[in-house]
Amino acid sequence: MKAIHLLAVGLVQTGLLDELAASLARLFQVSCRVRKEVLDAEFALDTIRGQYQSSMILARMASLAANNGTRLVGITEHDLYVPVLTFVFGEAQLSGVCALVSAHRLRDEYYGLPANAGTLSRRLVVEAVHELGHTFGLRHCSMWQCAMASTHSVERLDLKEPGYCPACRRIILNSRE
Repeated sequence: MKAIHLLAVGLVQTGLLDELAASLARLFQVSCRVRKEVLDAEFALDTIRGQYQSSMILARMASLAANNGTRLVGITEHDLYVPVLTFVFGEAQLSGVCALVSAHRLRDEYYGLPANAGTLSRRLVVEAVHELGHTFGLRHCSMWQCAMASTHSVERLDLKEPGYCPACRRIILNSRE
C-alpha cells in the first residue's frame, strides 16, 4: 500500500477525518490524507429503509480510486446496509482498493447515550483498520481481539484492538512486499 486517502461521503466533520487520517498513518506507516472532494451518496439511498446501500457507494468510489497502490476509504455519517443484513458498520472490496466506514452506529448517541468523542474516534479507527484488512484479502479472524474479527454490535467492536493479530499481520506484510 502506497498511501491511504480518506473521502467524505456526504457531510462529515472535518476534525473527525483529520484525526482518523493521523491514526491510520501511524498504524500503517504510510501517508494518509483527506481528499477535498465529497461524494454525494443520495443515489444509494433506499427511502423505504432510510439507509444507504454500501455496495453501491463502493462501486462509485472505485471510479475515484487511483491505480497506484493507494487505498481509498470513504467515511460517512449515513446508516449503511447490504441487502442480506439489517445494517453494516462498513464494507470493503475484498483484495481491492476501496473501503467504506459509517460513523452512524458507532456514535454513543445512536444508543441513547451521551456523546463521547474518544469512543467514537477509537471505534472509527478499529472499523477502518478492519475494512482496510479486507482490501488486503483478509477474511474474518477467529481471534476476538483482532481488528479482523467479525463484528455485529458495538459491544463486540469495543473488545477489538485497533490492529491485527500476528497471523493477519503476516498476511498483510506479505501482501505489501
